[in-house]
Amino acid sequence: MTRTDDDITNKLNSSLSQPQVNNDGGIRHFLGVEGLSRKQLHTIIDTAEGFFDASGQLINRPDLDGCTVMNLFFENSTRTRTTFEVAEKRLGANVLNIDIARSSTKKGESLRDTLWNLQAMTADIFVVRHSASGAAHFMATEVTPDIAIINGGDGWHAHPTQAMLDMLTIHREANKPFEELSVAIIGDIKHSRVARSDISALKTLGVPDIRVIAPRTLLPKGIERYGVKVFEKIEDGVVGCDGVIGLRSPNERLGYPRMASSSEYFKTYGITPERVALAKPDALVMHPGPMNRGVEIASSVADGEQSVILKQVNNGIAVRMAVLSLAMQGQRAFRENR
Repeated sequence: MTRTDDDITNKLNSSLSQPQVNNDGGIRHFLGVEGLSRKQLHTIIDTAEGFFDASGQLINRPDLDGCTVMNLFFENSTRTRTTFEVAEKRLGANVLNIDIARSSTKKGESLRDTLWNLQAMTADIFVVRHSASGAAHFMATEVTPDIAIINGGDGWHAHPTQAMLDMLTIHREANKPFEELSVAIIGDIKHSRVARSDISALKTLGVPDIRVIAPRTLLPKGIERYGVKVFEKIEDGVVGCDGVIGLRSPNERLGYPRMASSSEYFKTYGITPERVALAKPDALVMHPGPMNRGVEIASSVADGEQSVILKQVNNGIAVRMAVLSLAMQGQRAFRENR
């Protein structure tokens, strides 16, 4: 059957309005959790679960055999970049880490030209971290739509793979389903891409009680309209929670401190044993890292029995394997059907 011009136009309009997915709902890029359905988020979780064997160890699988993945990190990263590279190699990909500090962008080449040149080197996937909010979306819609774009964090906007590894951790470690959970997020909500993505994922997955805890200066205006409960006192906000997520203060993007001192912040908002004791006895303690011990979280909590912080790191490999695999499948389907 021959496709009509209207068929092609409809497909194009659909791809532009929701560039992350194909018409069949398959993930083609992974730019953010916003706009994805509960079913699509569960598909990522279920796919990630499939990369653990019966003993809980990560497995290798040749999903990206013959594919080339380029990691383009315009901001510094340890956990995200390293776990992406581990994930890519476990999937059998050819992996290239582009040294942005020594790339032609430092010689004045535009981002658009840099990406086009990298695309010409037969790349299949770009994993991108950039200080500009919306950078990954720009790449996926305006520059290199035929390359699967995975957002490794863009400005204050989104960190979708961090959100999904957090969701996988909750799924694996909590004793009840998402629909019965209470989760508190503590720290600089206003400038945290992790907070934004976590809140969106928790809402989509049906968590009925999402709390944010921060001084008013570190809260986005009107955040209550997103269905979260706002607390300025940590002691009030963590009572009865099933999960406590601490945030790092991203001062390298702010350029100025948000509290009078780190000791003042810890005194008022630090995650301490006494404050964790106000949550459920089996509450999970989480943090995206890097942690500032004695500022955002006490060492005794970070290393304590309720902490699942290192499990988050391991789960990050599985989630990134899942996202890479699903995006490559979706990109191939898009190319075949357009």
